Amino acid sequence: MTTQARKQQKSGGQARAEHRYLNAQGAEVKTRDEAFARPMEVSAEAIQTMAKLELHNGQVTFAIEVKYNPNTYPHVVTGGQITSGICGAPWNITGGTIGDQLRLDAKRAGQGSCANTITIVGEYQNPPAYRGTYGFEGATSSFKHTTRYEC
Repeated sequence: MTTQARKQQKSGGQARAEHRYLNAQGAEVKTRDEAFARPMEVSAEAIQTMAKLELHNGQVTFAIEVKYNPNTYPHVVTGGQITSGICGAPWNITGGTIGDQLRLDAKRAGQGSCANTITIVGEYQNPPAYRGTYGFEGATSSFKHTTRYEC
C-alpha cells in the first residue's frame, strides 16, 4: 500500500503543497507511479505469515504452528508443524486452509509406530477458535476437538 504525505511550505506568503510518496516497503520515491509499482522480486517471507494454534481434545493438547498466505481468503496454508502433543511429533503440515472453515493436512516427521497422516477440520466460532474433528490416514471425523488461536 502506498502513502501520500503532504508538506505545507510557505512561499512568498502563499501555502504550497509538496507531495511525498512512499512505496509498499516504506521507502520514499519520487513519483506516484513508483509508489504503486510492483516490487520486482518478492521473497517467500513476504507472502506468508505464521499463526500459533492449540488443538484440545479432552486429554490431549497439540501445539500447532501454521504458515499461511495472508493475501488469500480463505488463507492458503503453506506449511508449518504440529510440534507436540501427538504421537510421533513433529508432524509437517503439508496443506490446508484457514477461513470460515479450518483444514490442516500433515505427515508424521517424527519417530514411532503412529499413523502417517492426520487431517484436522473445523468450523469457525467466537471467541476465535475452530470446533470440529480430526482423524488419521485419510479419516476426518474420528475425534472431536476445539482448536483455538494462541495469544
